[in-house]
Amino acid sequence: MSTVLEKAKAHMREKISAGLRGPITVPEWETEIWYKPATTFHQESKVIELQQQGKTVEALVQTLINRALDENGKHVFKLADKQDLMRGVDPAIILRVISEMNDEDSYDGENLEQVALKNSKATPSS
Repeated sequence: MSTVLEKAKAHMREKISAGLRGPITVPEWETEIWYKPATTFHQESKVIELQQQGKTVEALVQTLINRALDENGKHVFKLADKQDLMRGVDPAIILRVISEMNDEDSYDGENLEQVALKNSKATPSS
């Protein structure tokens, strides 16, 4: 195995073992969502396949299923929940949760104020 491949795999192990990020507070669901800072291509293969088929909404729901965890790192949703999520859950909330995951993922340590402002605009006021 190449040295570069070993380094690449070690980097991914480090990202995945970095612990959970969050919580993302979802008052409408009376819960908090946690997530890992990275996913593998294996985990995302279904999302990529759905996007290539033009099934953007289904890909977003699949992303939520793949990434949403509880405080113990257990998946909040199962694949069997996909249809209920697509048909019976407010899409604005799903989009907000995924957006907050993505915003925190892109946080580079320098744009905290911009990320916080963007997240506060995505959160409904009380």
